[in-house]
Amino acid sequence: MALFEFEGAHAAYNGERVLHGISLRIEQGERVALVGRSGAGKSTLLNLLYRQQRRDAALVPQDLGLVRSLSVFHNVYMGRLHAHATLYNLMNLVRPMPGAMSGVRPVVERLGLADKLFAPVGELSGGQQQRTAVGRALYQGSAMFLGDEPVSAVDEHQARAVLESIVSAHGTTIIAMHDQALAVEYCERIIGLESGRVVMDEPAAGMTASDFDHLYQG
Repeated sequence: MALFEFEGAHAAYNGERVLHGISLRIEQGERVALVGRSGAGKSTLLNLLYRQQRRDAALVPQDLGLVRSLSVFHNVYMGRLHAHATLYNLMNLVRPMPGAMSGVRPVVERLGLADKLFAPVGELSGGQQQRTAVGRALYQGSAMFLGDEPVSAVDEHQARAVLESIVSAHGTTIIAMHDQALAVEYCERIIGLESGRVVMDEPAAGMTASDFDHLYQG
């Protein structure tokens, strides 16, 4: 079953074409890595994909979209604002309720942020903020996860823990990644972009990071 599909799609940003003739089909249950140099079009493609499944997909954008004045708890809780009445959400803003705490705390603990649960996000490191954004997506409980470099600001050990949490919680994952080795390890399909075009679309099985070094050269 195709969840995402494009046929000759184009996209522009600030009047300049960023994606050129993208033809792509992604099936339910696939784990896909989008790879390529900065500016190759990965973020734009990820946003186009998200628009097709906005209701059923959790997104971690590159800018993270966190509310810096609110705590880790509140930012993660925002992943399910849509699931509760406005009054209940306001009550949790003032004082987190036991039911909300029991749902958010395990997610935060899984990402190594238990000691930061009520710390304002603006006081956290870049890696901690990134994990908070991933926590919000995990708490959302969607079947699909789309992430734009969701582990770029954490070390390799943390990156593996975060990616394990992502792939175990979602049936379908599409992740723009800069770390080629992690892309091969945690994804089943590698889609390479160059100058806004898909120039590679291969199964990850049997591949090594060096097999797509050419996407980062020049």
